Amino acid sequence: MTVAPISALGTVRTVPIGNPGDLLDLLPGPGGLAWVTGGEGLVGWGTAARLELTGPDPFAAADAWWRELLAGTEVADDVGLPGCGPVAFGSFAFDGATGTSALVVPETVVGVRDGVWWLTTLGSGSAPVRQRAPRPPGDVRYGEGSRTAAEWTGAVAEAIRRIDRGDVEKVVLARDVVARADGPVDPRWLLRRLAAGYPGCWTFAVDGLLGATPEMLVRLEKGVATSRVLAGTLPRTAGGGAALARSAKDLSEHRYGVASVADALSRHCGPVEVPDAPYVLALPNVLHLATDVSAVVADGSTSLGLLASLHPSAAVCGSPRPAALEVIRAVEGLDRGRYAGPVGWMNAAGDGEWGIALRCAELDPDRPDRLRLFAGCGIVAGSDPEDELAESEAKLLPMREALRTAV
Repeated sequence: MTVAPISALGTVRTVPIGNPGDLLDLLPGPGGLAWVTGGEGLVGWGTAARLELTGPDPFAAADAWWRELLAGTEVADDVGLPGCGPVAFGSFAFDGATGTSALVVPETVVGVRDGVWWLTTLGSGSAPVRQRAPRPPGDVRYGEGSRTAAEWTGAVAEAIRRIDRGDVEKVVLARDVVARADGPVDPRWLLRRLAAGYPGCWTFAVDGLLGATPEMLVRLEKGVATSRVLAGTLPRTAGGGAALARSAKDLSEHRYGVASVADALSRHCGPVEVPDAPYVLALPNVLHLATDVSAVVADGSTSLGLLASLHPSAAVCGSPRPAALEVIRAVEGLDRGRYAGPVGWMNAAGDGEWGIALRCAELDPDRPDRLRLFAGCGIVAGSDPEDELAESEAKLLPMREALRTAV
């Protein structure tokens, strides 16, 4: 575990401000932090404190660090909305046993909710200034990632064999694609394109991981926890929402995801409200089966405490979870890093919003012209390897489109 020296953040001041323009236009350069949907959310820059950690329970370690950091901090909040006061942005590894997670407390945060704007500063935090438009990355070439397409479909076939013999009910397999641009990739170029193309998703940037996720793992606000479960997918070219809603394979996959989230929330909450049937969420590239789950927290858990039970859900791992994780480690052939892990933010009370890092890319810290793009598919009985490959290609479209120089 690597920790910036623990010390109080000093005085954290949140004040109302006038509308300074689009949130993403305020980011001063690479290294900025973002969580934006529908033009609202949070952006931040500068580093007041930072935590990197590995291990099987990163959420408990992160929670302890956050509480200690806040112990001597004075907060002056003149706005009082979620996201005001001290905020930590976070991105957690899919597999804490092997991956590295990060929390970053920015020196400056600008936020907007329901048309109300605010500025939070600490340390050498600065007022927001509209920035010059980022440069496009130039032409982008794509290459195979950890596995070729043929090798990945072979892994899917192996997962299906293990499902058929009863080892596991569902397993999610991920694949990566490498992108190389003519010039350095400015994250702000990608973020602007993603936010414009997918305004109903949560556009995020945390510690070199950026994307636009359609899936909210958990939002905790004043004791109420909500989650949007996505599982079961068709490319837009493969048929309409009615076909997806009738698909036995996709409905089966979706039920595993909903049951996983409902069971995890029930350990901390009162009755969990689950709709009788999913709805179809239409995105520009794919259709998803979606269910919104909600519950009232009964044991005082913070959002990090809920994440410890929720992650990894069946939507990104499989079911039963221990068996699915064993299959992933055995056949996937990929270091996911923080892909499919929780990403988002939390405030001093432990409330926050944590999506699943999907439709995303990981910037190479040593090669600013290189990225790794990720996609994953849920495999159940009746899955077809070639269909899953086509689905993964559809899920890569948001990042591919964001990298295009032509607007």
